Amino acid sequence: DYKTMDLDYMESVMWAFKQLWDKGLIYQSNRVLPYSWGAETPLSNHEIRLDDATRPRQDPAVTVAFELDDPSGIPGDADTPAKILAWTTTPWTLPSNLALAVGPELDYAVMLDSDGSRYLLGEAVIGSYEKQLENATQVGTLKGSDLVGRTYTPIFPYFADMAEVDPTKPHHGTERAFQILAGDFIDTSEGTGVVHMAPGFGEDDQRVVGGAGIGMVVPVDDSGRFTDDVVEWAGQNVLEANSGIIKHLRETGQLVRHDSYTHNYPHCWRTDTPIIYKAMPSWYVKVTDIRDRMLETNQAINWVPSHIQNGRFGQWLEGARDWSISRNRFWGSPIPVWVSDNPDYPRMDCYGSLDELEADFGVRPTNLHRPYIDELVRPNPDDPTGASMMRRVPEVLDCWFESGSMPFAQVHYPFENKDWFDEHFPADFIVEYINQSRGWFYTLHVLATALFDRPAFQNVICHGILLADDGAKLSKKLRNYTEPELIFENQGSDALRWYFMSTNIVRGGDTRISDQAIDDVVRQVILPIWNAYSFFTLYANVEGHRATFTPDPGPDADLLDRYILAKTRDLVAAVETNMDDYDLPGAAMEIQAFIDALNNWYIRRSRDRFWGTGEGGADLAGLDTLFTVLVTLTQVAAPFLPMITEEIWSGLCNGDDTMPPSVHLSTWPAAATYGDDPGLVAAMDRLRDVASTGLRLREDQSLRVRLPLASVTIAGRDASTLEPFADLLRDELNVKDVHVTEEIGDLATFILRPEGKTLGPRLGKDVQAVFGAARSGDWTANDDGTVDVGGYLLQPDEYELALESPEGVVAAALRSNDAVVTLDTDVTPELEAEGLARDVVREIQNARKAEDLVVTDRIDLWIDAASATVAAAIGNHEAYIAEQVLGTSITMGAGPDDVSTHEATVGGEPLRFSLKVS
Repeated sequence: DYKTMDLDYMESVMWAFKQLWDKGLIYQSNRVLPYSWGAETPLSNHEIRLDDATRPRQDPAVTVAFELDDPSGIPGDADTPAKILAWTTTPWTLPSNLALAVGPELDYAVMLDSDGSRYLLGEAVIGSYEKQLENATQVGTLKGSDLVGRTYTPIFPYFADMAEVDPTKPHHGTERAFQILAGDFIDTSEGTGVVHMAPGFGEDDQRVVGGAGIGMVVPVDDSGRFTDDVVEWAGQNVLEANSGIIKHLRETGQLVRHDSYTHNYPHCWRTDTPIIYKAMPSWYVKVTDIRDRMLETNQAINWVPSHIQNGRFGQWLEGARDWSISRNRFWGSPIPVWVSDNPDYPRMDCYGSLDELEADFGVRPTNLHRPYIDELVRPNPDDPTGASMMRRVPEVLDCWFESGSMPFAQVHYPFENKDWFDEHFPADFIVEYINQSRGWFYTLHVLATALFDRPAFQNVICHGILLADDGAKLSKKLRNYTEPELIFENQGSDALRWYFMSTNIVRGGDTRISDQAIDDVVRQVILPIWNAYSFFTLYANVEGHRATFTPDPGPDADLLDRYILAKTRDLVAAVETNMDDYDLPGAAMEIQAFIDALNNWYIRRSRDRFWGTGEGGADLAGLDTLFTVLVTLTQVAAPFLPMITEEIWSGLCNGDDTMPPSVHLSTWPAAATYGDDPGLVAAMDRLRDVASTGLRLREDQSLRVRLPLASVTIAGRDASTLEPFADLLRDELNVKDVHVTEEIGDLATFILRPEGKTLGPRLGKDVQAVFGAARSGDWTANDDGTVDVGGYLLQPDEYELALESPEGVVAAALRSNDAVVTLDTDVTPELEAEGLARDVVREIQNARKAEDLVVTDRIDLWIDAASATVAAAIGNHEAYIAEQVLGTSITMGAGPDDVSTHEATVGGEPLRFSLKVS
């Protein structure tokens, strides 16, 4: 636990600044910066890239005419004025105009208007000014280099004195203002090919104008208002002054065109106000000096998703600029620099600890915040008169400098905990959302590289942005989301946690959230786990069996036990691998797939083994296996579902002194301790695919599962390997016989599907010939995995082979597309009767649940069937029905008056029955 406002933390931040100072990485410069007039402080370049700080904004765009002082040499009548047209989206900077810039190699057209005036603009953009130049004719062309050095009349008078150099005036330079300069960044993609230059409000402007020796003016105060220098708009916010400035230009005839311009524009991330660019003194970290090393240390970081490393983050590092770290604020870590208050006796001291401050000032600070820190003053040692004093500079540090100091400042390094820090730095893992690649991740990386020559972290997950169900941003104003507290109350915190950890949001992707999505987690993940646990406790309690942890029961164990334990081994290994790779959705997918195998295959197919009466009838080895699997599953799923796994663990392990009291205190399971049988797992999983394919065929043919069918046939590759599992498949699909054959025959045909996205770039228009040949069957598969199709050779990743069954054949391909499943759908009267008997069992079982009977309760049963067909089916399968429902006796006819009657529909006919505990 730490706070950046704590004294210890701030001392470590001070130490970091001093280290950078000693390395020559700190300097002060008067430079154009992003400036928040809302917060009244400069910002760093990475701050205006945070979140949606840079977003579309509509601004006025104006084209203004600047009259040349000397039009000689410009094509046309020498006695008429020549005006050069400049374009800008910041009209408020025009009062501070000190120069114009042209591209020296660009062509500039000279347009002669009907009134004799001449206008100069980029020849390439004449068409964009067709309306404004409708009465003008081009009379010549000049290179930009022909215009460089020419002077013009300022359009505002505020700084007209800079047309002459006056060394006594601080804002003057060594060269006169209001001249045309060459700019290497000028183009004609928009505007006129001429750029107005206000060096106090533009980075390129400052570079070009300052490089020409021209001075600089900044007539804007800290709150973004014009100073008294700009008389007409003094005290007015510069952006609000745009309309008045444009009106003035129109009235004076200097406005050529006024448009609205929509562009991406940065805003202050704190105040949401549009920023301006403004020249002001600031302290900088010389990031450009360590940029190459930052790129190198970045390669030691494991990024999730991986493309961030050399993409979003790496590219940001490649373009990294010096970091403005000073803020004109009151609250924050002070910049620990003291300067002489008399420039005649210059001195600058930087401090990196409380000890150093105490040594020089004679007092040990107990609070490093303003105003207390500013009270530390002392005589300037370099002033023999003793009159000047050393005073702290007024700025505080960028809060991102403080957050970037977190790895060492949280433990008061290097003043305390040096051994701990050396052992724990860099951090194993951090996580934040993806835009922190230009925020916290970035400042951590800058300071770690500069101070320790190492990255600050070894592994990082960049999660995406959570969106509303309709794709809109979550908004407190719109309330387009369900309050988390309601989700916790209704679906549970585990459901929300699983949803986040199982989706692409932890792979850097934006993810939509909805109540339905959370409900799906409850239905598909949480309830199945709980149902498996409830199933175990039900039958273990019936038998009074204290299950034992048995991860490897040996080769003689039941086939399904060996399968699910080997599957558990694979689960532990796969989740561990995914977690080691920081792939949370991959791990979640493994867990969910295992839950399906456990509930819908192992328990479903083992149900009869657990059936007992409390007198030893159940297969206790099966209960031990299920216990082992559930214990392991809770351990593996605990990071994803901490609440329900803790509840299940408590139920499974309560009273067992050999087990930790909490799943979260247990040791991660070792995969090697579980039975290993990859061949069995592969075969059984293929069998499960056969079963799900067969059930899907039943559904497609509207054949209910309780209706037995004559047979199922599996045809294709390795079909014979499934023969040992015929009994399992017979029960799952409710068929009488299982047939296997390696020959597909007429059941299906292989179809070639070329991958257009892969082939298109390689084959171009010829890809259509490949598709045509594939459709016509003109292709041959080769032993090496390639395919010849229409004279073209396709590689394995350039096509897909799929099995399709002909019309009228009740068959479907497995997911592997190398075998098909087909059902015999002819239903005989005997099969129909057995199906009716199974339907009766289903209705009676539902009634047992409705009456809250104990699973071991035996019952007397009275059945009154209105249909002779149903009655006959019951009579022919009476023993089966009694076995399934624990019936002691079955009497055909109405039940006693004192026993409640249940009504159902079987075979489309009414059925009435009564039951009571024997």
